[in-house]
Amino acid sequence: MFRLPIQIELLISNKSKLQAITHTGLIASSERSSRARRYSQAISADMSGHRLVLWFRNDLRLTDNALVHQAAQLIKKEQATEVVPLYCFDPRQFIATPWGNSKTGAHHATFLLQSVLDLKQRLQNIDSDLLIHMGRPEEALQGLMREGQQLTVLAQMEVTKEELDVDKAVRAALGHRGSLQLLWGNTLYHKDDLPYRSDMTDLPDVFTPFRSKVEARCQVRTPLPAPVQGSLPLPSNLDSAQLSSKPSSIEDLNVVVPEGVPRLVTLQRHPNAAIAFEGGETAALQRLKHYLWDTGSISTYFDTRNGMLGADYSTKFSPWLARGCISPRTIFQEVRRYEEQHGSNKSTYWVIFEMIWRDFFRYFTIKHGSAIFYKHGVTGQPRQWVEDEALFRRWRDGRTGMPLVDANMREMKATGFMSNRGRQNVASYLALDLGLDWRKGADWFESALVDYDVCSNWGNWVAAAGLTGGRINHFNITKQSKDYDEKGDYIRTWVPELAKVPAPSLFEPWRLSRDDQAKFGVQIGVDYPEPPKSRKQKPRSEFERFG
Repeated sequence: MFRLPIQIELLISNKSKLQAITHTGLIASSERSSRARRYSQAISADMSGHRLVLWFRNDLRLTDNALVHQAAQLIKKEQATEVVPLYCFDPRQFIATPWGNSKTGAHHATFLLQSVLDLKQRLQNIDSDLLIHMGRPEEALQGLMREGQQLTVLAQMEVTKEELDVDKAVRAALGHRGSLQLLWGNTLYHKDDLPYRSDMTDLPDVFTPFRSKVEARCQVRTPLPAPVQGSLPLPSNLDSAQLSSKPSSIEDLNVVVPEGVPRLVTLQRHPNAAIAFEGGETAALQRLKHYLWDTGSISTYFDTRNGMLGADYSTKFSPWLARGCISPRTIFQEVRRYEEQHGSNKSTYWVIFEMIWRDFFRYFTIKHGSAIFYKHGVTGQPRQWVEDEALFRRWRDGRTGMPLVDANMREMKATGFMSNRGRQNVASYLALDLGLDWRKGADWFESALVDYDVCSNWGNWVAAAGLTGGRINHFNITKQSKDYDEKGDYIRTWVPELAKVPAPSLFEPWRLSRDDQAKFGVQIGVDYPEPPKSRKQKPRSEFERFG
């Protein structure tokens, strides 16, 4: 067993903070320091006596959080006197989607609530607290305004339309009595350090050129330290009843679920779930410790990452990254520390490689805006998508008759999680084999996933549909089954109807003879469905890859 570094022990116990190290990169340190001072001065001008509000969204952590660090610095410099940490369960996040799904499903809602409650506890540990508001942030912020006092709201910058619309509503609610200051966070490479224009118009539309350029020209900034005891002082007149009020179960969140949308109910952990995801920074740091230091699983990540069964074939960091319970930079720093002690290899690098993919889709979204949600994607290339609700439901519920697809869809519905390999296969099958509107698939993922991230989800889906201008990955489901579930253990776990069917017959059960069906205890078309006829989209010659 690997020994846990003292730094992570300190983070988990929340008794200390990481030591900040001067960020080095292409810009000289003196120039960067000067820029940082000017930026800080711009935000903090005339803030003495101000009330700061830390409006948490998808950044539910204290370590390496730009707005938390900024608030602590302003308090230290006596440029602000009090800090109100705030989280809002916004009803707009719980509406029904255009395709009738709950925008925030039960798995996501459970993880989110756990993350918020953990943040509250961690703030209490440093003599602060978290005000939890059941409603829109613009309403909560108006309630925090005091006569004759300016309100400055610090929040993480978001990049998609719904979130930007909320920003506009908050600014309107603050009016002349307050201001909203947005800070960049939640990426490995900071937006200001990229070798691209701020609007990303010169960003390449494919990943590899992006990765090569940022790796060659950019440095990952050092994570910001966690706040120390007393560094975020609460207002003395803050309503204690408001502070003590908090939801204790996801049923309590139904107060913000609009009428007509299915109620949220507590889910029991499925016995086949690979891992019990628990939201919050505390659990995120524990998972990081487990994957690197307790098990050393990171050292074989490249070889195991395409697995589909078990807890440690992949990092499983994605739910915590999606909610901002841990930052990519914290993971990066810990990977580097692991490499210093145990050596680097392709596996340790590949964990970082995957986080660069995550960055790419966020910056890709800045470039293309709402086009990532459009029917014809960012290319505008018209496709004739099939309208077949019954067929879509078969895909959604894991009843297509394609065992690998069905196993993955059932796992996601039951647990909120699906492997990366599985996601690529089910998306390819929906869009490129069945010819169904890819947006319905992306929308279902938004509702069902525990690790839903708007840029990664919709960016991956529009790419899977072949609408980004890059290579189309059209997967041969049977071959993928043989390559990545060779013995069929994963399929049998989630498709018990086929439990007695041996591989490779398991991968194409519709080919079983009647005698074999009787022998293996399954009647195709009765116990398990026949697959639908394929409606393959036309390939694009050399740009389409089958695998």
